[in-house]
Amino acid sequence: MVEQSIWMQKVAADPDHSTWFIERFRSMAHAGDDLAGEARLVDAMVPRRARILDAGCGTGRVGGALAEAGHYVVGVDVDPALIEAAEQDHSGPRWMVGDLAELDLPAQGITTPFDAVVCAGNVMAFLAPSTRREVLRRFRAHLAPDGRVAIGFGAGRGYEFSEFFADAAAGALEPDLLLSTWDLRPFRDDSTFLVALLRPA
Repeated sequence: MVEQSIWMQKVAADPDHSTWFIERFRSMAHAGDDLAGEARLVDAMVPRRARILDAGCGTGRVGGALAEAGHYVVGVDVDPALIEAAEQDHSGPRWMVGDLAELDLPAQGITTPFDAVVCAGNVMAFLAPSTRREVLRRFRAHLAPDGRVAIGFGAGRGYEFSEFFADAAAGALEPDLLLSTWDLRPFRDDSTFLVALLRPA
């Protein structure tokens, strides 16, 4: 049994937290807000009909957009309420409840490695700190030899970028390209957000 994620601690403290999150993104989608920026970047870095793991998929906005673009998508999230919302709002991907620190898709019959793993929406900062390195190791274990991992999260969330890079290296992942936004602005020393494209080391 792994340490409970910060996200699920929030849910335990406030049972309405997941509902608030679901309704927030449904309202944004209804208003026509652009919710597919992460998906566009990932779509550009993989071949057509790629296999993509949406790790910490939440309500499915990223994985749903990638499925609409023709990719095979598996989405995994620890919060059952978010997976239920993803199933309701996005019919294309395969949605699964699971803790990323215990991710073992081959044990559930999904044996082909992924061309890309995307982990958007500050998921890394919502993990239990003791599990971050293991999560990155498991991303690497599910990745095809020439695949890449796309991870984005903000500064000031209790997970320093330098610590993340050390954890990635321990998980046999190394930077391929570093950005400060999902719309391809370069990463700088003073960047307040990191989008890291990682490759197998």
